[in-house]
Amino acid sequence: MSKILIVDDDKMMCRALCEAIQGMGFTAEAAHSLKTGLEMSRAGDYAVVILDVWLPDGNGLDILPRIKEGFSAPEVIILTGSGDPDGAELAVRCGAWSYITKPPTLSKIRLPVQRALEYHRTKRPELPPMTLKRSGIVGECRLMLECLERIGQASQTQSSVLITGETGTGKELFARAIHDNSDRRDKAFVVVDCAALPENLAESILFGHEKGSFTSADRKFEGLIKLADNGTLFLDEVGELPLSVQKTFLRVLQTRAFRPVGGAHEVGSDFRLVAATNKDLEDMVEAGGFRRDLLFRLRTVTVSLPSLRDRGRDVRKLFQHFLGKYCRLMDLPMKRVSSEYLDGLMAYDWPGNVRELINCVESSLSTAGRDMILFQKHLPMDIRIKLARSALQEGPGHNPEDPAPDFGGNGFPMLKDYRTEVLARVEERYLRELMSRASGRVGEACAMSGLSRARLYALMKRHGVSRT
Repeated sequence: MSKILIVDDDKMMCRALCEAIQGMGFTAEAAHSLKTGLEMSRAGDYAVVILDVWLPDGNGLDILPRIKEGFSAPEVIILTGSGDPDGAELAVRCGAWSYITKPPTLSKIRLPVQRALEYHRTKRPELPPMTLKRSGIVGECRLMLECLERIGQASQTQSSVLITGETGTGKELFARAIHDNSDRRDKAFVVVDCAALPENLAESILFGHEKGSFTSADRKFEGLIKLADNGTLFLDEVGELPLSVQKTFLRVLQTRAFRPVGGAHEVGSDFRLVAATNKDLEDMVEAGGFRRDLLFRLRTVTVSLPSLRDRGRDVRKLFQHFLGKYCRLMDLPMKRVSSEYLDGLMAYDWPGNVRELINCVESSLSTAGRDMILFQKHLPMDIRIKLARSALQEGPGHNPEDPAPDFGGNGFPMLKDYRTEVLARVEERYLRELMSRASGRVGEACAMSGLSRARLYALMKRHGVSRT
């Protein structure tokens, strides 16, 4: 008999849900905290976990990925407040099967639970992990492993893929990895830098032209789309594709046929499309800068790359990789690295992501010269200045708005409790100011803060911050 776990601190609701689920012919058990729920879900043979978002010891969405990695890989259904579209969106983005609004009546839970159970029973057994050619991608953090798994799955299909992420996160590397792991690996990988396409020549560059079709057309040109025939076409910074070209390109995606400039007949090209952007295309659609129907075509599969600041220890792994690479390229003996240099790397927020880290390695090696050990003084000047300013701002009394210690009352506070309280106040103040400056636009807030949509929504929910 299928087992279902309910994780909610409302004991009366848990009892009611258990009775409803048992009435459907299934076994139901309950946990009243995230800690207990996670332990039970990872140890027990549950097909479905019904998980509340807000529990006394944290946010249910934070442990959702760990629940899905449990022994039985259960499907997760989220309990969310009625009239909370952001909560529903966040549940889906975090990998939930579905969500149920509170109060969870029998009519609300019956169909989602039945469908989740049916899916769990018919899921294919896990196949051995595919051997993925990384194509230069370095990293082992959970976020990167999830992205690698995603591109591994995408490479086995012919679907269009949209890769999103901040500038410098490695979007082209991931696009090439999709190509290198696909059945088109022996064919062309054609890169189109949409930001560098002159609007008046874009169609000629993409679709080709016949000799004499315009003044400077002194010979026939096949065009980049034709060059990608049987291979992969990579549209880098697709948000910069001129609006005048988007409609024509949409038809090419639908028919895989196009007419070169000045041509009398259509030609075909069997290409696989991968696109990348550092912009919020949804916001661009709303502003009239990007076609909605083209966006639908682009994002059959979406891969969202994490920023370097969210990759934890991957910073050191990437640094060591590029340090070895550039020592070889510059014909230098391998440098040793001081702990203070590494501490500086970990303390910096890397707004330029991996690309900035690469520049940092090159600059450090040039500055160090014959020095065999890298110290923090060898970091680029702009990084050293930011680290120094950050260290001073973390000192006492740097900001009159910072929450003052409350050392009165019942004894001296524990450092852990005090740190948590102060951080919560700072985060809330930051989020309110962020949403004010972004005028409630989530895409703009993400761009300003460097947060992903999922992370921003989670923080806003935690601190009760609305868009307006």
